[in-house]
Amino acid sequence: MGTVEANGVELGAESFGSKSDPLVLLIGGTTMLAWPDALCQALAAGGRRVVRYDLRDCGESTAGNPMKPDYNLRDLASDAAALARLLDNRPAHVAGIGVSGMIAQIAALDHPKSFGALTLIGTRPVAPGPVDKDLPDHDQATMGKLLSRPMPDWADRAAVAQFSAEGSQILGNDPEVAMDLASRIWDRTASAEPEAHLANQIGIVFSKLDCTPRWRERLSELDIPTLVVHGAKDPFFPVGNGIVLAEEIPNASLLVLENASTAIPSSAISEVASSMLLL
Repeated sequence: MGTVEANGVELGAESFGSKSDPLVLLIGGTTMLAWPDALCQALAAGGRRVVRYDLRDCGESTAGNPMKPDYNLRDLASDAAALARLLDNRPAHVAGIGVSGMIAQIAALDHPKSFGALTLIGTRPVAPGPVDKDLPDHDQATMGKLLSRPMPDWADRAAVAQFSAEGSQILGNDPEVAMDLASRIWDRTASAEPEAHLANQIGIVFSKLDCTPRWRERLSELDIPTLVVHGAKDPFFPVGNGIVLAEEIPNASLLVLENASTAIPSSAISEVASSMLLL
């Protein structure tokens, strides 16, 4: 698809399946490549039109200064709603992974006419920053290892890929998959500026966004089929966050991936796709 104009910005997007099939909109986390090709293909084979897209400042989408974004979390949710309406006049199934799961929650709450189903993968019901006392925060030992590493030369593709692979191994994901993914993300980064690669590779923009007001207290308003997927070994957003989401969203179903961390492993693609297709 290339790029699509929605909500006044250009969004890099890729489509799988027939345009006549019901839409599943996959919000980039932060780039579209956070969603595995195999999952997109499995959903399309199940009779869905799948569109994954890049957030602002990532991939082929509109780029500004990711260190000083001139938009907020609700603008990103409005991007999702505008794109969904542009692609299909029926309510879409919207999905977010990691930090983009926060966008998906806001999108479903603020734009109820645009979305008829919701999938949340490896995310939590509060914004980046201090976590609610009843929610498990990042595993400190894991974060210490992640954050103590020197940053790579962001102009060096191989160094960035190696940095990602090492980080992925610390998190408990497949380092080889992460290395390939980081290389693909690097190739799609529109700018050679270090800040652009930070935004594309590790979602630094989310630490700069205005994410107010809170939305956790509104989760009971959600009246659409919802699937919460979470890796049992996730040290970044520990599984307790997914459990709380499933408890606070009415009639949500919970799928815990026993051998997964923050990424969707290839061994779980079929199970995740099958669960999403039930919504």
